[in-house]
Amino acid sequence: PVMVQTLPHPAAPLLGSFDKRLPGSPHALTDAFNARLLELLDGSGDILLDVATLSQTVGLHEWHDATQWHLAKLSFSQNAVPLYAEHVGRLLAAMRGKSRKCLVMDLDNTLWGGIIGDDGLDGIVLGQGDPAGEAYLDIQGTAKQLSRLGVILAVSSKNEDAMARLPFREHPDMILKEDDIAFFQANWMDKATNLEAIAEALDIGTDALVLLDDNPAERAQVRDALPAVAVPELPDDPALFPRILLAAGYFESIAFSDEDRNRGSDYRTRAKRIELKGVTRDLSEYLESLDMEITFSRFDATGRSRIAQLINKSNQFNLTTRRYTEAQVEAMEGDPSIFPLQVRLKDRFGDNGMISVVICKIGRDVWDIDTWLMSCRVLGRKVEEAVLDELVNHAKAADADALGGRYIPSGRNDLVFNHFEKLGFTKDGEDGDETLWRLDLSPHSSANPPMRIKRSFD
Repeated sequence: PVMVQTLPHPAAPLLGSFDKRLPGSPHALTDAFNARLLELLDGSGDILLDVATLSQTVGLHEWHDATQWHLAKLSFSQNAVPLYAEHVGRLLAAMRGKSRKCLVMDLDNTLWGGIIGDDGLDGIVLGQGDPAGEAYLDIQGTAKQLSRLGVILAVSSKNEDAMARLPFREHPDMILKEDDIAFFQANWMDKATNLEAIAEALDIGTDALVLLDDNPAERAQVRDALPAVAVPELPDDPALFPRILLAAGYFESIAFSDEDRNRGSDYRTRAKRIELKGVTRDLSEYLESLDMEITFSRFDATGRSRIAQLINKSNQFNLTTRRYTEAQVEAMEGDPSIFPLQVRLKDRFGDNGMISVVICKIGRDVWDIDTWLMSCRVLGRKVEEAVLDELVNHAKAADADALGGRYIPSGRNDLVFNHFEKLGFTKDGEDGDETLWRLDLSPHSSANPPMRIKRSFD
């Protein structure tokens, strides 16, 4: 992909505010260029670095350096180079799936002023007409917006559970409600231990967490015990919390899909599934009770953006951690030497969306699995077996003799080091740190996973 950037406005207009309305003025031309650039980016798979906005955060007079321009044609001040480099780095990290996924929030003096256990529902500071109360509304509003854009929300508070939930249920000015929170945790354990429990419950790494906590002692303890967790340093003034949280770029994104929009809901329904699992007698009964429907189809234009996003974000359940751009994904759609598979899953609680991507390179005798990744939230539901059955069926139809697999350790995918072995593959050698696997197709029999199978192949 190409990283393109918007243009910053000139430091000073020619005719003041009228420059915006004057055709051909530097300000008007800059606006027109940036608008057209955004149009050209739609569907291209390329990436935007919004320098126009970035320059305004430091001020145009600080961004531009006329002396350096005339001396060396530097397009912006050397003082801004670290900031510029950081924003480029954020985009590169987002391409590699390193953006954070979950915002974990403290409650007392973070989402409202005061201590709910001491001050009671009527004593906490929250609501219009009070500067501090409005600041806490702004914090909650920011979290709500992030949730709508795919960030998972969780709560971790040293509190009694019933008391901690009281404002969410009964305070008239609360913007966040219990239904917005994917994982609600209120107890008296240390914060680091609780964050590990949240990550485990949500099937994400601690490196996917951001902790918003007003207490400097709690922040220090988490930084020391869990250095992978992002912990912004907060000032005493809650009015500054949203700006500091957003300015850090924890949730940088290069794409946005329906799956992102529904992620918070997905994780909340995951909690319901866990609850159901706890009341069923055995695993088979639990899986049957989910009433699952799995859908297989080739890559297509509708799923292209989400496929590319999964390829570049999935780290734990990812056999090779190979990354492909949206343009490369598009090229695979019609490539006769590639079998690209997208997998979606529904159950009684809702639509999980796209949960797995597989890319096979078609050989005369052997289909090599180049990429196999899956969302960790559907682990333990026989999805792997269903995907394997589908691959075997297509490979057999093409008169192939075997499937070839490869496990490349990345430091983050230990979860699947024995994935192929569990599915019946035999070890076929080693290539440095990589492990090669093979599955002969003739003796393979279907696992008959407990789900309805739907196919959509043109």
